[in-house]
Amino acid sequence: MTIQEKFAGLGIDNAPGQEALQKKEALDLRGEKLLGARVDFSHGDVDAHMPTPGSFDVFKEGFEEGGSQAYTPYRGRKKILDHVAASLSGFTGASIDPEENLILTPGTQGALFLAMGANIMPGDKVAIVEPDYFANRKMVEFFGGQMVPVVLEYENEGGRAGISLESLEEAFKDGVKLFLFSNPNNPVGCVYSYEEITGIAALAKKYGVTLIVDELYSRQVYPGVPYTHLCAQKEIPENLITILGPSKTESLSGFRLGAAFGTAEIIERMEKLQAIMALRCSGYNQAVFLTWFHEPEGWLEARVRAHKEIRDAVMEVIRDVPGVSAKPTEGGSYLFVTIPELDVSIHQFIRIVRELADVIVTPGTEFGPQYVHQFRINFSQDKENAAAAMKRLFAVMERYRKQ
Repeated sequence: MTIQEKFAGLGIDNAPGQEALQKKEALDLRGEKLLGARVDFSHGDVDAHMPTPGSFDVFKEGFEEGGSQAYTPYRGRKKILDHVAASLSGFTGASIDPEENLILTPGTQGALFLAMGANIMPGDKVAIVEPDYFANRKMVEFFGGQMVPVVLEYENEGGRAGISLESLEEAFKDGVKLFLFSNPNNPVGCVYSYEEITGIAALAKKYGVTLIVDELYSRQVYPGVPYTHLCAQKEIPENLITILGPSKTESLSGFRLGAAFGTAEIIERMEKLQAIMALRCSGYNQAVFLTWFHEPEGWLEARVRAHKEIRDAVMEVIRDVPGVSAKPTEGGSYLFVTIPELDVSIHQFIRIVRELADVIVTPGTEFGPQYVHQFRINFSQDKENAAAAMKRLFAVMERYRKQ
């Protein structure tokens, strides 16, 4: 593989915020442009859902403190590590030693990169879920791993995410060394059941497989949906890393804050990798961790309730369109929308929708090559604007529906 081929696999055209950099191409534009507020469903709108109250004030205090906050140890400043460890222990039920089991990172994306870089050697078999977070497959390939997809039958009924433990065990038997997945799932928003989580943990322990569990949206689970933290179970594998952060539900994405905790040996390798990649989670920004899990009373419940209302409003639009479907989100802010066959490809369609409806979505192929009739939206938007944007999108879609 050449260096050009290595980086060609890291396509970024459809990543959040990158759409404006896409090359112009001739498009089959049919009909007039539909007017309405521009909505970028590739990421959440921090103007519609303001960051945690007090976050800027805490950041300012960290800035004013100067060097002691700017130049922390690579894993993070002790008082902040102590705070985060206590908060995450209380939330997940896992025992976390802030000196041995925790590292602060430049966003959860940074945590994921470090965790994978600390575990994947060239040629290692790495199991991933399809569909799952688009960066997973790219990082596996970048680190030279051999990807082993495990399909998530997410359209199932019965309170399950839809993973086949039998298929997962076959992958483990075949030599998989690492398995990573998000819970709640990104892009579908389904939550793994207790039986699925404990089954995954038991299999990983049996076959000596390392687990990376991305729990970024685990604070935003909707009423009536039970959530199981794998890290808190009695039977867990020897090597386990859990990733969380305050970027999504708390609308703190701009501070790039992430945290990873788990097996001390892996955390140590992640620290060494961070030392040559970014040195540390941005020093001043680390101070904002002090607001995490310490929001005003009722704030988190109101945030989850508001997002449920947006989800329901968007789902109402989806259900009114023949041939279109999406599984209602159980946790997080994503919907994975299936549309009928069109006269154009999914990549052409998302560009057409951007031109004719001023709406930006992410193509399903980012989450698995087979998802050519799907797109993902992040519905963490203004509710009225989100519903109106979806109506415009589907109005444009009708112009391209294959007869």
